[in-house]
Amino acid sequence: MLERLNQALDHLEASLDREVDVAEAARIAAVSEYHFRRLFSALAGMPLPVYVRRRRMTLAAAEVLAGERTLLDVAVRYGYGSGEAFARAFRSVHGIGPGEARREGALLTAQPRMSFRVVVEGSTTMRYRIVEREAFRIVGRKARVPLVHEGVNADAAAHLETLDERAIVRMKELSDLEPEGILSAAVYLTDSREEGAEADYWIGVATGPEPVVGDLDTLDVPAGTWAVFDNDGPYPSALQELWRDVFTQWFPSNPYTSRPGPELLRTRPVAIGEETHSQLWIPVERSGGNAAV
Repeated sequence: MLERLNQALDHLEASLDREVDVAEAARIAAVSEYHFRRLFSALAGMPLPVYVRRRRMTLAAAEVLAGERTLLDVAVRYGYGSGEAFARAFRSVHGIGPGEARREGALLTAQPRMSFRVVVEGSTTMRYRIVEREAFRIVGRKARVPLVHEGVNADAAAHLETLDERAIVRMKELSDLEPEGILSAAVYLTDSREEGAEADYWIGVATGPEPVVGDLDTLDVPAGTWAVFDNDGPYPSALQELWRDVFTQWFPSNPYTSRPGPELLRTRPVAIGEETHSQLWIPVERSGGNAAV
């Protein structure tokens, strides 16, 4: 799969001077466009559009410095209809405008061309199972929080603290499906997995699609396939490492792609550094099936 991903990157690189066809890149990688965007973000540490813009502006900067084309010619070459739009994109990457960049000693920022390769880092194994589920519902309370890669997510913890005992008791009464008990569900608002990307974050329980839930929020989850990962380790670092490894190691090594849907987590929060057991549910589909886009 890594070879196909690198072929997709070659396609993106060859398209930097015109509109990038992400759907074609996903076809080359043999995955859905949805999965390609999420997998790229997890592997690269930045959303695909950000990488494309940085690469374009890296190449554009070399032409700006060469001085052989007018700034408008460079702008048009890289797909910008006006000098103003090009200048905004240029400044977002380099911190200065293209006119300033032509001055001697201007400090610019380069985005190297990416490629993915296998790096062996120890002998960690991942415990998982594949589960087919009928449609169900997450019932609980929702908040919007930023993604945090390391350490405690203060916004998520604050949301948990807002739950009153009555709501918790009500949710536990409704819990009748696996994963059992209080869990969290994350619905990402973009394909990005970079630090600070926003998600709708639910604290709730899994239950059937029928019950009346009163004043609790509901999230309807369609039927589908799930990859379920069990994890033991220090909280929250082991869990955050599991999330990273699922997208950077498990997906490239297994015949599955991610599909739209909430990512579910059942864990027992403990003091930072203490051992705890966690279970992570990721919505997936087999590669080569009817890919979701």
